[in-house]
Amino acid sequence: MMKVIVTGANGFVGRALCHSLIGINYSVVGAVRAADRVGAHEHYGHMVVGDIGGATSWRRCLQDSDVVVHLAARTQNASHPQALAALRRVNVEGTERLAYQAAAVGVRRLVFVSSIKVHGEETCGRSFTVDDALSPVDAYARSKLEAEQVLRRVAAETDMEIVLVRPPLVYGPGVKGHFLRLMRWIDSGLPLPLASVANQRSLIALDNLVDFLILCIHHPAAAGQAFLISDGQDLSTPELTRRIASGLHRPARLWPMPPRLLRAMARAGGKLAWCDRLCGSMQVDMSRTRAVLDWRPPVGVGEAISNTANWYRGQRAVADR
Repeated sequence: MMKVIVTGANGFVGRALCHSLIGINYSVVGAVRAADRVGAHEHYGHMVVGDIGGATSWRRCLQDSDVVVHLAARTQNASHPQALAALRRVNVEGTERLAYQAAAVGVRRLVFVSSIKVHGEETCGRSFTVDDALSPVDAYARSKLEAEQVLRRVAAETDMEIVLVRPPLVYGPGVKGHFLRLMRWIDSGLPLPLASVANQRSLIALDNLVDFLILCIHHPAAAGQAFLISDGQDLSTPELTRRIASGLHRPARLWPMPPRLLRAMARAGGKLAWCDRLCGSMQVDMSRTRAVLDWRPPVGVGEAISNTANWYRGQRAVADR
């Protein structure tokens, strides 16, 4: 039985991945920062590693393991020197420490979940391909790129295989961040000035990402590769809004506003980053992924959005009791 270590096992993606691996008879150990962050309902073994950084001891956790899926990361962007140092400590130094210790105890492969943001923030007329230049804009994306570079060095110096996965925005039951914020706004019934937005964005459903990570754990052709993935169907922000609204059984209250005016108002309100994600295009080309691994997303966009909306409505019903 293959033994897989999942870092960040108590996170949005980590929980789903651990549960899926157990369901197909993998031996799973979740590496977590603190024991109190693991719910009583979790049915996988876990091991506490403490704070992640350049001094973290992973050896006990890694012993007799075949593959590591590295999900643990700090995601908050910041400009303060201390916050930047914390971002780099976890995402870069922690990844480097994990990789070298994994190689030292004989781990065969490390699957690293990076981000499409290492390529940049926006596409203009063409999709990102895996061969495109890497041009991260914010501190988080730069830390992910630096971690990728560290892992390539480890692969060159050791026998351990490295697989890099660069997903776009991940959504599904349990989602947080911008996607959850959009669902809450739609659910509130307040109008959204997004009808004039003419963009296209690639997303990845949680179920599809988990399916792909499991493939990367064992597929021989994945070794040494970087992959871009998505649901395979890009959506404009107005279309995404309509689909979420349908799943929530709410009207999609979209009204037109010139994107330039919308962006100016967002800048004045300190919401420019969120506006850029809603109005800009970010598309990925999965042709290399299909060619190398013959992978197709098992869950369609419509089903995935419906599942996410159903989860949200369930949470809302519990809160209303």
